[in-house]
Amino acid sequence: MRKKLDITEGIFPMPVLMVATYNEDGSVNVMNAAWVTMQERGNVALNLTESHKTVKNIKARGAFTVSIADADHLVEADYFGVESGNIVPDKFAKSGLTAGKAECVDAPVINEFPLCLECEFIEYQDNEYGCGVIGKVVNVTADENILVDGKPDMSLVNAIAFDPYTHGYYKVTERVGDAFKDGLKLK
Repeated sequence: MRKKLDITEGIFPMPVLMVATYNEDGSVNVMNAAWVTMQERGNVALNLTESHKTVKNIKARGAFTVSIADADHLVEADYFGVESGNIVPDKFAKSGLTAGKAECVDAPVINEFPLCLECEFIEYQDNEYGCGVIGKVVNVTADENILVDGKPDMSLVNAIAFDPYTHGYYKVTERVGDAFKDGLKLK
């Protein structure tokens, strides 16, 4: 038997992603964003309102990075979601993490997060069905420790996912199948 639940903000699991930009003074700003998806190959869509400091920075700089949060940095990742850059301009410094400049865009790469997409700002969309930043991925970098045969091994990323029903974080660590292959057994 199925039970009716309250409508919530998302579908489990939701990615825990860090969106990083530079502030006006060149300092690093990072926010935790679960409402992010690939719009099409090579484009990301961030469902963010214009009130976010991050959105203001993206529009001003024309760039941002998106990193996958990992279990080793859960506290810092959550902090970036509970503290606003509009209120605490030096929240990144308080995290204790470090950043370097992205290779291809005017945005920071958070060194401690294992996988990072560098994005150029394309446009901001705001209509009755949602709002958000659209960006073009122009470069992807990964920590060498998560690469196997030159490709990211998601079991080594130790990514975390967000559960919008209980507001919990979960580790995503085990491969359980092969996409576009396992289903062929039923053909």
